[in-house]
Amino acid sequence: MISRKRKTIAPCQTCFLHVDRCICAGIPSLNLRTKISLIIHAKELKRTTNTGRLALKALTNSEMRIRGEDREALDLSDLLRSDYKTYLFYPSEDAVELDEKLVAACPLPIQLIVPDGNWRQASKVHYRHHELKCIPRIKISSPNLNPLHMRKETTENGMATLEAIAHALRIIEGAEVGSVMLKLYQDKLEATLKGRGKNSHNHSE
Repeated sequence: MISRKRKTIAPCQTCFLHVDRCICAGIPSLNLRTKISLIIHAKELKRTTNTGRLALKALTNSEMRIRGEDREALDLSDLLRSDYKTYLFYPSEDAVELDEKLVAACPLPIQLIVPDGNWRQASKVHYRHHELKCIPRIKISSPNLNPLHMRKETTENGMATLEAIAHALRIIEGAEVGSVMLKLYQDKLEATLKGRGKNSHNHSE
């Protein structure tokens, strides 16, 4: 007698995909000099299309802080450590380009504070957290040429959080690390599109 596999409705709690499309076996484990500190909105935690948490699964030198759980303001002061050169990864008007020259000028390991959420939620980390006021902002301003996206992007250089982290780590840590992280994003994207009945040849989002 052949037993049928019952489809699981709840997503995998690691990769946030349905178990028949789970990509957990392909999640790398990277112990990098660079630290990623993800500042995520509580509402974003409920979204299966979130990619920031997946990035943290792959990066052992990373942590997550949750905003918006209650009315108490989240204090991020303890992230400002003397053993890291800290940047806020946010494309504000005064943000400078993240490039090899900037990385080479850093005498310390780099910490990237990465806001995660929709544009409005992410912008509040930039505007409302006064403890980060003196932290320099950095950006990647090259256009995102990928025709497929996890969510609809509103700007030409908009990226999913994991995708943006991958490009940043390519600059800071090298091409190999960037490629590994981009593959993880591509795996997540392709599995998500498959769940929507789409594939890499269907560019309608």
